[in-house]
This record gives sequence, C-alpha cells and structure tokens, in this order.
Amino acid sequence: MDAAEDLDTLGEKLYTLIYPKHKENAGKLTGMLLELPGPVLTQMVQDKATLTAGVEKALRALQLAQEPSKVPRKDDDDVSVSSDSLGEQLFELVDVYNTGHSQKITGMLLEQHQEVVLNLLSDPKLLEEQVKSAMKTLKELSLEETDISDASDADDTEKLGEKIFSLVEELDPLHANDITGMLLEMEPAALQQLLSDPTMLEVAVQKAQAALDTPNQTLCTAQEEQSNILHTD
Repeated sequence: MDAAEDLDTLGEKLYTLIYPKHKENAGKLTGMLLELPGPVLTQMVQDKATLTAGVEKALRALQLAQEPSKVPRKDDDDVSVSSDSLGEQLFELVDVYNTGHSQKITGMLLEQHQEVVLNLLSDPKLLEEQVKSAMKTLKELSLEETDISDASDADDTEKLGEKIFSLVEELDPLHANDITGMLLEMEPAALQQLLSDPTMLEVAVQKAQAALDTPNQTLCTAQEEQSNILHTD
C-alpha cells in the first residue's frame, strides 16, 4: 500500500513538472515514465536534466507509436527493410525503460521475425511485455552463469586437493589429510607451483609437519606460516 501511495505521489509530481511544456500529452508521458523503476522516478523528480532526458525518450516513443506511417511495413516497395533502421527505432523505444540493458534487449528482440519487430514498433503494450520478458531472461542467464562459475571454482579446488593429497601421501602417509588441508589454505597459484616443483612441495610439507609437531601452535598460525612458504626463497 505504501508503495502504491509513493507511486501515486511520484505520478502527481511528474505530471506537475511535465504539464507546463507538454499540456496535450502530459498524462500519456507521465504514464509511460511511471513504468520505470522507483529510484529512477525519484531522480527525475529531483533532477531536471534526468527528467528532460526521460521525457524526450518518451516523446520519441509516443511519436513513433502515433505515426505508424513512419514505421516500415512488410508490403512497402522496400520489401527488405533495413535491419539497421529497425534496430535504431527499436532501441529508441526500449531505451525509454531505462533497464540498463537497452542494447542487449534490442538485440534479443531483433532476433525475432521482421513482422513481429514491426508490431513492436507500433504496439507499446506488446513492446512493454517483451522488454519485461527479456529482462527476466537476462536475470536468469546471469544467475546460471554465477552458478556455473561457482561450481567450476569448487571443481578446480577439489582437483587441486586430490593432486596435492596424492603427492603429500608419498611424503607423509600418516598426516597426509592434515597437511593437505593446511596447504589448501594457500592461493591456487601457489599450489600450482607446489605441484610443479617437488623441492618446494617437500619444504612446504616439512614446515607443515613442524607446525603439527608443535603442541602450542594453533592450526591458524600453521596455516599463516604455510601461506608464506613461497617467500622464503
């Protein structure tokens, strides 16, 4: 309810600011701007330059929607409508929504059949639905990429752990688990160096053994000592 009241308040403020210069279209322009996120609307109310930019974008979108004769049609003499021209017009309309992903969304919409794209240029409601759908898709893709990245990092660490353990086990079978755990606190780059340099690995294992043999030394201190192994040379 508070959110609805806030939106109504913002709408009234926007209308008051827009009306003096755009009396005829003040209602429509305000309605179009109210589709934008709340923080953007607040900024428009507070910042004249932001409001002017938003109103100009909305005006261009409104003009294109009201003058379908300017929108190329499939049965025009130019059967192959320039994709650049369509892209520019579509971008202007998509950019009104201030999603922060205007180029990506425009590219996604342009992948559809030309007839569908032409419909988007002349039907603001349809365009709004597809922009929201495209934003949802982009968010889902972003989440998937994050999940894949996290899984990949986990896999890499696990593989490094297995390799380190197999080498440490040859040097100290009794404490292989503890020593491997300590070494895995080091940076991945340092671990790679241990894997490629047997001497360095042996020194690291010896330091870990010394840490384990010292009753009063905590595991944390031992791990800190291990992280400095590469700097002893």
